[in-house]
Amino acid sequence: MIHIFLFVLWVGGGLGLVAVMFLAVPAHPDDIYMKFRAMQVIDDFIIIPGAMGSFFAGLVYGIWTGWGFFKHNWVTVKWVMTTAQILFGTFALGPWLNQNVDIAHELRGAALVNPDFINNVSQIQIWGTVQVLLLIFMVIISVIKPWRKIRE
Repeated sequence: MIHIFLFVLWVGGGLGLVAVMFLAVPAHPDDIYMKFRAMQVIDDFIIIPGAMGSFFAGLVYGIWTGWGFFKHNWVTVKWVMTTAQILFGTFALGPWLNQNVDIAHELRGAALVNPDFINNVSQIQIWGTVQVLLLIFMVIISVIKPWRKIRE
C-alpha cells in the first residue's frame, strides 16, 4: 500500500508541475521567479520523495516478495522505466528547473529573454510532459499487467 501512495505522490507531483508550467501565467516580473520556485518546491518535496520512495518500496517488493525483478515482463519494464526516469529527472529536468529558479531570481522579468532560461523552459515543457505520460503508462501496465510471465 505504501508503494501505491508513493507512486501517487510522484504522478500527482508530476501532473502538478506540468500544470504550473503550462497554466501559470506570471502577471508581474517577480511572479516569474515565484512560478519556478513553486515548481522547484513541488519537485523537491513531492516528486523526489515520491519517486525515491517508489523506487525503494519496489526494491523491497522485488527482493522479499514473489514478484521479483525479472519474473514478469511488465515488472521488468517498470524497473527500467523507473530507473531511467529517476536518472533523467536527476541529471536533466532537475538541473534545468533549478537553473531557471536561479536565473529568474537574479534577472526577474529579464529572465524571459535569457537564452538559457528560454531553452530550459522548452526542455521542461517537452520532457516534463513526456515524464508524466510515461508515469501514466506505468500506472496502466501496473493495472493490466500485460505480457506473459517470463519462463523459469
